[in-house]
Amino acid sequence: MASQLIQGRTVGFPVRVRDAEVCSAFYPVRADAARAVIAYSGLDVAEALPGKAVCVLMFVDYRDGDLDTYHEFGMAFLVRPPGATGAPGPADLRRAGVFVHWLPVDQGFTLEAGRTLWGFPKELADIELRLRSPYKRCVLRKDDRLVLDMLVKPGVPVPGATAMAPMDAYTHRDGVTRRVPWSVRARGARLRPSGALIRLGNHPIAKELSELGLPKRAMFSTTIARAEMTFGEASPA
Repeated sequence: MASQLIQGRTVGFPVRVRDAEVCSAFYPVRADAARAVIAYSGLDVAEALPGKAVCVLMFVDYRDGDLDTYHEFGMAFLVRPPGATGAPGPADLRRAGVFVHWLPVDQGFTLEAGRTLWGFPKELADIELRLRSPYKRCVLRKDDRLVLDMLVKPGVPVPGATAMAPMDAYTHRDGVTRRVPWSVRARGARLRPSGALIRLGNHPIAKELSELGLPKRAMFSTTIARAEMTFGEASPA
């Protein structure tokens, strides 16, 4: 599948994002609760510490790319590679991937493209981003209900332009778990211990986050002022 027709437009691989601003926070959560959340995928969480998995919350302003401009929020978990054997433990982090559990967006074209091309769990939502203030803020609503209000404070600079070898990304849709190859080049990256605050609403996803133990102190947070990304064809995991 070198290309795909999406809403009358041909989208070819690799799909490119030329400019995006990315904010994220990494949270330690109960591994047993995280396993229950992603059990449908057939994947297992990686344990950063005994009994502790990692939940990643992120929001992105896509300013220039093949799938147009849009806002996105992501809820993901660090996972062991498919077929990993032995007891879970910190060693898994060296080869962990990231499983995308929920990925609301605010535009219809990227929603259909994300579902069709990669199996991303995209849904339409109201995503308000405030990125010009000292705190980066995302207010996320779905079905007229608040999911969360999230603040990320940028930390110390990570110097230079960094070509990163990111973790394998995994999705699950229509009974199939897929691996999505991708790459990212980051400029204006910053890192801070903790550095994030969240307030949960009354949406079912907020309840899911609360059952994971959120809100709580993040392990660390990151901001990227300008990210360039490429996404290749998905393959069964």
